[in-house]
Amino acid sequence: MAHHHESIIREPLMTGKDMTYARITNEILLPVENKPNKAWWIGFVVSALGALLWVVSISLTFWYGLGEWGLNKTVGWAWDITGFVWWVGIGHAGTLISAVLLIFGQNWRNSINRSAEAMTIFAVICAATYIVAHMGRPWLAYFTLPLPNQYGSLWVNWNSALMMDVFAISTYFSVSLLFWYTGLLPDIASIRDRAKGLRRRIYSILSFGWTGSLKTWQRFETVSLILAGISTPLVLSVHTIVSFDFATSLEPGWHTTIFPPYFVAGAIFSGFAMVQTLLLVTRKVLGLENYITMFHIESMNKIIMLTGSIVGVAYITEFFIAWYSQVEYEQYAFINRATGPYWWAYWSMMSCNVISPQLFWSSKLRRSIPFSWALSIVVNIGMWFERFVIIVTSLHRDYIPSSWAMFYPTWVDVGVFIGSIGVFFTLFLLFIRVLPSVAIAEVKLLLKTASEQAKMKQIKEGHLEPAEVQYYKESLTKYDSVDMADYEKV
Repeated sequence: MAHHHESIIREPLMTGKDMTYARITNEILLPVENKPNKAWWIGFVVSALGALLWVVSISLTFWYGLGEWGLNKTVGWAWDITGFVWWVGIGHAGTLISAVLLIFGQNWRNSINRSAEAMTIFAVICAATYIVAHMGRPWLAYFTLPLPNQYGSLWVNWNSALMMDVFAISTYFSVSLLFWYTGLLPDIASIRDRAKGLRRRIYSILSFGWTGSLKTWQRFETVSLILAGISTPLVLSVHTIVSFDFATSLEPGWHTTIFPPYFVAGAIFSGFAMVQTLLLVTRKVLGLENYITMFHIESMNKIIMLTGSIVGVAYITEFFIAWYSQVEYEQYAFINRATGPYWWAYWSMMSCNVISPQLFWSSKLRRSIPFSWALSIVVNIGMWFERFVIIVTSLHRDYIPSSWAMFYPTWVDVGVFIGSIGVFFTLFLLFIRVLPSVAIAEVKLLLKTASEQAKMKQIKEGHLEPAEVQYYKESLTKYDSVDMADYEKV
């Protein structure tokens, strides 16, 4: 009967003894069905204050105009577009985890896809607020949409990469939202069946009449695969199109064909870092150690290390192309980045994005939860600096020295950015309060095959070689949610 199980040498994707389908449901729905704990309230209050700062800062921007920001005639893009590209990048990991790993049959996605998808949606919302705010006349934002001319004469430049942004990001958001909500339906139905009164009525509406019949599950799986197929090209296309904002210009430091793959790699890099930032805290606060295991943490750290290396190669390639082109403006743009007035931003970017991820070559550091969490924050700081370096240092000194200028952010610039982080975390904390942060239905699929419990059953049945059992036991020593005393007599 060993052929019914996953190979013993593969690490378990779910840990814990005496696991049952009912226990999985109870543990994951615990934070949804009970009052929030003190840690949740502390996080919510802090993030809500940040969201309030965003409301104040964005209101001043709408009321007085873009003069509230530190922009000038030379540096017309700065913290606004930096924040926009940063948030769009963060939103990439959710679709990658959900769609690409689903298509390739990687079951380790089952425990982390729900939170990653929610993160994607909230990050894209934060990115969109930057675009609307930067328009100067946000009440005319609908001009960017393909509306009939009865709404007035529309003078939109359809050749502009900024228009491509609108379509790419709105499509990405729509598909991601549909994918996320489709996956939620069976779990919302589980909450509905356990709830009473008004809560039951609300979740009943949200579950769209989910019955759990065989036909329902068949359609659910078919729709999930179709949406995954649609979403997968979006992972590559969205940040590629965002990079066109820069690559299609003639600005030194921007006009380069490496930007599309470079931006995509950077987006996955920062997205996985943000997933780590969120899930390592969520896992501890909500007691989800059995579902988000060390295998998930280490796998994401490996992806961070890989994409960080790709980003490092892109940085080196940029310098090589600038030298090889023999265009003095292009060469100066990169020399100015490293040695000019914003040298501190450039070297912060290099330290955070290129040097720090290489520490994950050490398995000890890769499996350290405090170190992984700290480095995930460092990576996202570095990715913000990367966007700042690309945008501001390329604009503040271009072709004509007489037009050179420095950019200095105002408190409103800072307030909009910090406030957007507050909005993001407020939305995420509300999400884990009203909806399950782990996909219950998908995690249950792991119980009979890829769980620690299933593998322990294999060992006890005696169908395995002693070397295989020893290899498996050694792999478990890195898990913080496994009681190794259970294996001493095996």
